[in-house]
Amino acid sequence: MDFSKLQAVSTVTTEWKYPLAPANRAGLLQVDQGPDHKLYWEEYGNPDGEPVMYLHGGPGGACAPVMSRFFDPRRYRVILFDQRGCGKSEPTVATHGPQVALTRNDTDHLVDDINKLRDALGITGKMHVFGGSWGSTLALVYGIRHPDKVASLILRGIFLGATEDLLYMYQGNAATFADAPYALTEPGSYVAYPDEWKAFVEEIPADQRGDMMAAYKAIFDMIPANDADRARQLRAAVAWSVWEGTISNMVPQDSDPGKFGEADFALCFAQIEAHFFANGLFLEPDYIVGHVDRIAAIPTHIVHGRFDQVCPLTQASRLVAAMARVGAAPASYVKTNAGHSAMEAQTVLALTAIMDGLPPIG
Repeated sequence: MDFSKLQAVSTVTTEWKYPLAPANRAGLLQVDQGPDHKLYWEEYGNPDGEPVMYLHGGPGGACAPVMSRFFDPRRYRVILFDQRGCGKSEPTVATHGPQVALTRNDTDHLVDDINKLRDALGITGKMHVFGGSWGSTLALVYGIRHPDKVASLILRGIFLGATEDLLYMYQGNAATFADAPYALTEPGSYVAYPDEWKAFVEEIPADQRGDMMAAYKAIFDMIPANDADRARQLRAAVAWSVWEGTISNMVPQDSDPGKFGEADFALCFAQIEAHFFANGLFLEPDYIVGHVDRIAAIPTHIVHGRFDQVCPLTQASRLVAAMARVGAAPASYVKTNAGHSAMEAQTVLALTAIMDGLPPIG
């Protein structure tokens, strides 16, 4: 049989409009003490252009140069930075452990870090804030708290972080998996990715699967006493990371988990996510929906993959409905035939078109 015409990937290949260029400059900015959190940042594009603050996902992900390609380098001054505890920022969970890197690592501090980075880079007026997944959450919180600093919000893969959203991705049918692994007992991402789900679930003993996030966090919180403990912790972190990385694409690249399978990335990504999720994202319940009136005057653009199984489309629907209740319909709302990742081809096209079409600041 000839399967050569089947879609092999859904991620971007030749769709990029703008080339990958080197950063203009980069640095480390100390934003806190005890521990001395330092943010790694890079600047791309036009040094005198309209500022764009790029907020990566996770929490616990990291930025990469490819993320600068959504933006016209002649028009925009693009700031990429790694949030506390991850990427090239210091200290990281991977290098210093969670006891250090997760100290003073919460949403309030991340919002304050954006302002400290703005000030250090001489951004005095309004800026575009661009974020996907957790980055959309952080962008919305930033806009709610500092609407005077935001010219526009460009959001991808809306994540509101409600309990139901987390259960959909991490709990699913795990409690009954041992007896009926393919039974559709609860809604969840596992429905579209049963083999990948099996690997994620079976990392946890059957008698602990009633609360998968708590079971994983218990492993992450363990202080390793020996090599076996360290290996156990790393296996769990990679399982958590690869689960999300794999289901982020509508057409998964099963043979290559990429950065999600790398030890340092997985340790940061998984442990920071578990830390934030166990603490309700350090936000009061329904914080964003309850304060959406604060961004009513900010032009807000939303791109969401119809087949997103990390942050299902219903999360964007909830946000749009909340905006409508305060008379603040999105400036644009695009549903792409794509999954969750920012690197899904249709999502790349949509986000680039939005950035090209934004009115100039001021």
